[in-house]
Amino acid sequence: MPFRFFRKKQNKLQLIHMGGQGEIGKNMTLLRYGNNILIIDCGMKFPDADMPGVDKILPDMSYITKNKDLIRGLILTHGHEDHIGAIPYLLREINVPIYGTKLTLGLVEGKLKEYKLPKKPQLHVIKPKDEIKLGPFMVEPIRVCHSIPDAVAFAIKTPLGILVHTGDVKIDYSPIDRQQIDLPRFGDLGREGVLLMMSDSTNADSEGSTPSESTVSRFFDKFLNYNNGRILVASFASNIHRIQQVLDYAVKYEKKVSISGLSMQNVITKAKELGYLHFDNELFVKLNDIAKVPPNKLLILTT
Repeated sequence: MPFRFFRKKQNKLQLIHMGGQGEIGKNMTLLRYGNNILIIDCGMKFPDADMPGVDKILPDMSYITKNKDLIRGLILTHGHEDHIGAIPYLLREINVPIYGTKLTLGLVEGKLKEYKLPKKPQLHVIKPKDEIKLGPFMVEPIRVCHSIPDAVAFAIKTPLGILVHTGDVKIDYSPIDRQQIDLPRFGDLGREGVLLMMSDSTNADSEGSTPSESTVSRFFDKFLNYNNGRILVASFASNIHRIQQVLDYAVKYEKKVSISGLSMQNVITKAKELGYLHFDNELFVKLNDIAKVPPNKLLILTT
């Protein structure tokens, strides 16, 4: 059921969760004011062990297809599958304009190449502090930290007040890319007055704090100096900052890197193309050729 906030001249501000509330994945939220709907994220969910034969779980989009003439746009917080994975299925129903940061849309573009869509997607690159007007909604992206670069929160100004949607967020004062979360902007919004804040942060209900991503480097420095055999590093393909650290220490200790996994290969290729990863192609060796590399000089990077 949608949440209804206020009534003003017959127009209500409604928040409708299509997924992601009380579950991991399938993140998709609608904001409706009168005859205008704004979509925030469009993700999928991976199946549980008791779902044999199921590849992915999607939000129920029937409400969107019934109201497709009211959709003003889709705004994306970041490029994880649980926030962008259902976009191809949405675009089969409606050619909605999509707004996201450069890396987020780069990952979306790569994904859409796998699908035959009825129309060319409308992709619009945004950056923090932009102002995007979508019907009665004025949307401002705000820089935040997450386990993937180019993540943003949104301040959404509506006729009835400001809503803040943080997306998945981590407060990191020393991120790898030095792009700190814009806490002063959140403070400004708080002083201005916020009708509703929606936030998602892993382990936020646990005591203590999570160390900065930059602290991981000392562990890589220790373990990549291992010289008695092959090293295998497993990571989410989208954790580009961590991948960069692995590659940097592989160079330091003169190891070749081999990539295992299509998603890892695709993300690394796209991230370098867009300037989010930096490496020399000579660092890599094909998986079929790893037998030619001495074991103590080989690192395998996999999902």
